[in-house]
Amino acid sequence: MNKNSNIYQMLYAAVMVLLVGSVLALIYMALKPKQDENIANDTRKQIMSALHIAAPDDSKVKETYEKYVIQDLLVDRDGNIVDSTKNVAFDVEMKKNVKLADRKLPVMKCVMDDGSVKYVLPMYGAGLWGPIWGYIAMNDDGNTIYGANFSHEGETPGLGARIADKDFQDKFVDKHLFLDGKFKGVVVLKKGQKSVSGAEQIDALTGATITSLGVSAMLEDCLTPYEAFLSKLQGAAPANDSKINDNQPE
Repeated sequence: MNKNSNIYQMLYAAVMVLLVGSVLALIYMALKPKQDENIANDTRKQIMSALHIAAPDDSKVKETYEKYVIQDLLVDRDGNIVDSTKNVAFDVEMKKNVKLADRKLPVMKCVMDDGSVKYVLPMYGAGLWGPIWGYIAMNDDGNTIYGANFSHEGETPGLGARIADKDFQDKFVDKHLFLDGKFKGVVVLKKGQKSVSGAEQIDALTGATITSLGVSAMLEDCLTPYEAFLSKLQGAAPANDSKINDNQPE
């Protein structure tokens, strides 16, 4: 075949595309399990951060996580456990889950070194420039926040990105979701504003009002469905209370 002909050049290009594509596909397939494990370990580190557990060496992340997280649960809006299969909560993809009318409510039950029990609740929402997500660790009283961790995809460094800073996350510690027996949640508001629902509040990050309100909206959207479950931890039935939106415009 004439190597200078158009047919030869087209066939040569097609073969090269198929060859390179096949090699890249094989490389992707070979690396995917490791990539998936890295993503899972990053999630485990975020959950452990909400529990105030220092991140271990990469080789011990899963082992350390499984030491503290003793059970995965899915609960319904009535607070009943509907599934406790291994990893059933960890495997919930919150990005898709929060869009469902009948969303799953994952819970990670944890036991700390001192024997105390914590419950980690995952959440997902929207910041100024993209998705934000996080984990709230609750004490076994079903009311008091033990720890929090927030992450983001593309918030502004030095501004909205500070939701991932320990200083901001630590402000949630010891906040209460129920007041006088009624579920109030916790809100993030600009300094000087007051929660109209009476919920305990966190000051918004200076210069990052939209991202801060995104965190507040995420907390309301993702914690409210757990009202009955948290009430059962307290040994009480959920109180009926109208939902009040504290996310005031900037």
